[in-house]
Amino acid sequence: MPVAAPERLVVSGAYRYVRNPMYVAVLAVIFGQVLVLARLELVWYAAAVFVTCAGFVHLYEQPALHRRFGGAHEEYRRAVPAWLPRPHPRNP
Repeated sequence: MPVAAPERLVVSGAYRYVRNPMYVAVLAVIFGQVLVLARLELVWYAAAVFVTCAGFVHLYEQPALHRRFGGAHEEYRRAVPAWLPRPHPRNP
């Protein structure tokens, strides 16, 4: 949240496994609904949510984080995947 933006890059907790854990969680919930409700149209909804989130991350979040945290963000980007969580946490 821009009003309460952290002073240091957050790379702990869920962020050790994937760079976008909140977006991944939302997509997991939608795909869970696909499985539970057997509603294939929700797959299209999940695709639209993914495209929207990925566009926002690519066009706004990553450049903003790079401007704010520089090399620390670049190192983090290289070490942690954006969308598919890694099986083991990153140990900086």
